Amino acid sequence: MKAKVFIDGSAGTTGLRIHERFQGRDDIELMTIDPEKRKDPVEKAKIINGSDITFLCLPDAASRESVALVENENVTIIDTSTAHRTNDAWAYGFPELNKEQRSKIAKSKRIAVPGCYATGFISIAAPLVAKKAIKPDYPVSAFALSGYSGAGKKAIEVYEGPEKPASYYAPRQYALTQQHKHIPEMQKLSGLTNPPLFSPIVDDYYSGMIVSLPFYTHLMNGIRSVEQVRELFKAYYANEKFIRVMDEDAEEMESGFINANKLSGLDGLEIFVSGNQERIVVTSCFDNLGKGASGAAIQCMNLVLGCEEDKGLVLK
Repeated sequence: MKAKVFIDGSAGTTGLRIHERFQGRDDIELMTIDPEKRKDPVEKAKIINGSDITFLCLPDAASRESVALVENENVTIIDTSTAHRTNDAWAYGFPELNKEQRSKIAKSKRIAVPGCYATGFISIAAPLVAKKAIKPDYPVSAFALSGYSGAGKKAIEVYEGPEKPASYYAPRQYALTQQHKHIPEMQKLSGLTNPPLFSPIVDDYYSGMIVSLPFYTHLMNGIRSVEQVRELFKAYYANEKFIRVMDEDAEEMESGFINANKLSGLDGLEIFVSGNQERIVVTSCFDNLGKGASGAAIQCMNLVLGCEEDKGLVLK
């Protein structure tokens, strides 16, 4: 029997990407809503409660409103907004977080998909805290670079429009007040005592992202080399389909450059460890629309359905 799936917010960037990943799948029956009734709560409630799985690709407030419409206890909600990511009643949609997370997601009726920046940050910080390579109160900082597709529909229109401002041709740093909406989940899901210092940058290319965390080895626990950190990550993510820890002879390590759009269009994530005995930088590279959004949402759905975790996704 096909799973009945509804995408609430299918016209947005994330919703469109999810829909694209459904092409060719014979185990999904996609439910649709009359465009003129997409904000009608009665019509939405009817479709959501008639679905097996509903994806919410909406702003936070609208996501909460859609969740409030659920009356059928059998409906699984997979929310791509920020609204429920630090809510303990929801499963956090990062299966690789720890050994229990995959099972939590598979059994849950409420799943919160991680934020794009948070995905890269947590993929690095959480293993280091869990394995006690850094203490929870380590003063963690991160800088990140994203394609403009992560900035939302209005920003995309500006970047791709005929009257694009000159400033949009250059990298643009933002969240200068340290109030970025992904910081709470970065802190909580990584097990950090304090919010990290976070400096995101949006640039003039469509999709792809890098998130980098620098560390002083003298503030780490028993870490004195790049090789030790790389082996820690390799052990933590051993046998994972979606996360690859790159070797020291990777092309990027040889050239000295990591391209932020390297995995654009793909649904996996790569981790690079570089630096020296005193200062180490760990970098996650992935697509902000893939493992950072839509790809992660479908990965979670696949776990709920009990099918291959990478079904309908593109890892290479």
